Amino acid sequence: MFTILGADGKEYGPVSEATIMGWIAGGRANLQTKARRGNETEWKTLGDFAEFNATLPPPAASVAGAALPAASAAPSAGPALASRWLRLGAAVLDSIIGTMFAAPGLAMLIMAGVFATPDTPNPALMIAGFVTIGAAMVVLLGIQIYLLVTRGQTLGKKFLGIKIVCFEDDSNPGFVKVFLLRMLVNGLIGAVPFLGLIYSLTDILFIFREDRRCIHDLIAGTKVVQA
Repeated sequence: MFTILGADGKEYGPVSEATIMGWIAGGRANLQTKARRGNETEWKTLGDFAEFNATLPPPAASVAGAALPAASAAPSAGPALASRWLRLGAAVLDSIIGTMFAAPGLAMLIMAGVFATPDTPNPALMIAGFVTIGAAMVVLLGIQIYLLVTRGQTLGKKFLGIKIVCFEDDSNPGFVKVFLLRMLVNGLIGAVPFLGLIYSLTDILFIFREDRRCIHDLIAGTKVVQA
């Protein structure tokens, strides 16, 4: 897998050797296009890689006053993958937002003495607190599902400028993939006693794959990219 550095300074990929060959055939890359392999940090030209050096045509000769050849343009590889830190930050933000929505109801429960005197709480305040928390969670869930289905984003992802897309074509995953498969199925597996804990930890660690796809991404056929 390779990452390409476009003429616009943006990174495109990771993409396969076959994909790059397609860009070459379409005039979107040449021997001088910057690239790096896998998790390597050093940028080289495609001509430095044996996979392409033997098959790529040489770059077009420069002509005075002529425009740069089309091959120097940035390849249309789609959006770059979201960084691991941005994905973590979005998850933390979503947790903070959830706490903020629940805060009024939690305050009522505290005032009712649910935590300080659990045997003799104020019943009216306690009921109001639980109802407020429940209503707030329903509203938040509705907002999150709407954003996920229409934009592939939660509030946290929206604030940090990342989104979920289909792995194959970068399209909007829709309700089935982004909610039923990616969230609901993943949550049900994670809720299994003992095995769910192992699964959840493994799911998180999959972020260190080259394509940064967790198990829930593999289940749903999605990836997370820059919006």
